[in-house]
Amino acid sequence: MTTPLNPNEKADVVRESIYNAHVVEIVPIHESLRILRIEPDVESIRFMPGQYLSLGLGKWEHGDSLEVAESEEHGHLIQRAYSISCPILDDTGKIVRANDLDYLEFYITLVSHSLPHPPSLTPRLFHLNVGDRLWVGKHAHGNYTLRSGHTEEHLVFVATGTGEAPHNGMIVELLSKGYNGPITSIVCVRQRQDLGYLRQHMELERQFPNYQYVPLTTREPENISPTRDDYIGKRYVQDVFRNWEEIVPRQPKPNPKTSQVYLCGNPAMIGAPQSLQQVPRIYPTPIGVVEILERQGFRLDQPRLPGNIHTEKYW
Repeated sequence: MTTPLNPNEKADVVRESIYNAHVVEIVPIHESLRILRIEPDVESIRFMPGQYLSLGLGKWEHGDSLEVAESEEHGHLIQRAYSISCPILDDTGKIVRANDLDYLEFYITLVSHSLPHPPSLTPRLFHLNVGDRLWVGKHAHGNYTLRSGHTEEHLVFVATGTGEAPHNGMIVELLSKGYNGPITSIVCVRQRQDLGYLRQHMELERQFPNYQYVPLTTREPENISPTRDDYIGKRYVQDVFRNWEEIVPRQPKPNPKTSQVYLCGNPAMIGAPQSLQQVPRIYPTPIGVVEILERQGFRLDQPRLPGNIHTEKYW
C-alpha cells in the first residue's frame, strides 16, 4: 500500500513536473519594485521586442494567506502575462539586445491591492530568491512590436510605471541597428525612485544624440509644494503632448505625417475610445493620450486600418 504524500511532498512533485525555469538574478529598485532575470531550463525563447510571456507559480507557494483569483488560476498554477524588458546596457556600458541574452528580464511592481480580487502572483514573485524555480511560458505573444518601414520617423514611446519594459527592448533594437531618426521615451511615475532604468537611459542619451529620455513625476516635492522655488506641479504624459516645446525642447514635436507613437501602461493614460466603429467616438474621462493625438491628426492603429498610435494596456 502506497503511503499518501503530505502537502509539502505533493508540492515538490508538482514543482518538478511543471516548473521549467529558475531565477538567476534579482535587481532590487526598492521594496515594491524589482527587475527579475529568469533563465529557462532548455532552449532560449525567441521573441520580438515588445512581446510578452506568462510567468507562473504554484498556488501553494508562500503560504495560504495569499489568495488566488479564479481568473488567474490555471490548474496548479497562478499565471500572469508580463512584457519582456531589457537591461539596455551590459557590464561594459555597451547596449545589449534582449534576444542576445541567456536570460529573460522582467520589470515587476508589487501590487498590494486590486479589485475585484486581491493580487495573488506578484506577492509570490517578490518572495523568490536567486536559484528559486518557477514556470515561464514557452512562446512569446503580442502584436505590440515595432512596425516595419520606420526609417527617419520620430518614434515616441510613452509609458506609465513598468509600462516602459517593452519599450526598453524596442529602443535598444533600433539604436543597435543604427536608427538615425529622433527617438523619445516618456515615462510617468509617482516618485523618482520608481524610475528603475534611469541610469541606463541617461547613458543612452550620452551615447546617442538622437535619443532623449523624459521622466515625469507626480509625487515629488516640486510636484506638490507650490511654495518651492522649483515648483512645477504634477506632470502627466498628457501635459507633454499639450506643451511639447516646453517639456521636450530637444526633440521635434510629433507630427502625424512623420511620427509613430507607442503607448503602454495605465488604460487611463492611454484613453482609447469605447468603440472604434462609433462615430463620433466616445472617449473616457479624464482625457487620455489617444484623444489628444487624434485631435492633432494621428490615427489609432487598428486591424486592417493601420495607424500611427500603437497601444498596450497593462490591465
